[in-house]
Amino acid sequence: MPTDRAEPTLILWDVDHTLVSIRGGVSRSLYERAFKKVTGRTLGGLADMAGRTEQAIMVETLRLNGIDEPDALFSDFYAALTAAAIELKGRMREVGVVLPGAREAMASCAARHTVQSAVTGNLRPIAITKLAAVGLGDGLDFSVGGYGDDGSDRADLVRQARKRASEKYGHAFDSRRTVVIGDTPHDVRGAHDADALAVGIATGRSSADELRAAGADIVLTSLTDFTGRCGEALGW
Repeated sequence: MPTDRAEPTLILWDVDHTLVSIRGGVSRSLYERAFKKVTGRTLGGLADMAGRTEQAIMVETLRLNGIDEPDALFSDFYAALTAAAIELKGRMREVGVVLPGAREAMASCAARHTVQSAVTGNLRPIAITKLAAVGLGDGLDFSVGGYGDDGSDRADLVRQARKRASEKYGHAFDSRRTVVIGDTPHDVRGAHDADALAVGIATGRSSADELRAAGADIVLTSLTDFTGRCGEALGW
């Protein structure tokens, strides 16, 4: 899938289990703090997070904890999650790791005619905080990404990122020039539903076979293979 060198390629990175792994129960701690602040109660059940957006996770989590009209709490809960992420940045730094090949893959993209940003289920400030905690994120234009408060469907996040990037950079970023890199079938389906190239990275819970079955255009076992395997497809 070669690209026209006159046009940049939009590279959209997932964050968790694609670029970084934040361990030590930080994800649950974020929700425990936010839930306590917004409701005054202790968090019980927590929705599955893999490949899902913050909006979808929040709605299911609130319902699991007996809140039948979660929409009314969106604004307060988003603010509480963001505050919790800032409070836990030191903990993220202690337990977070940059996944193999991530720095090199991002540097390889930066050396070429690309715009790099994020398409992630995280809220924008949480994505920025996670990446900053492990010294990653320089070179990403977070203003044109797609984030967990843009919708429950990951395809909507990709569409929103493309729209923002097109408005800022003056390029269409069509299907040949939009690439989504993520570790779950949700990332793959979201990319394809938004007419983008899907690169699956088997560094999370989903295996390479599961990513292939979801229809990933390229499947890698880690980002150490990114430049070599993706270069031909991207016309590098």
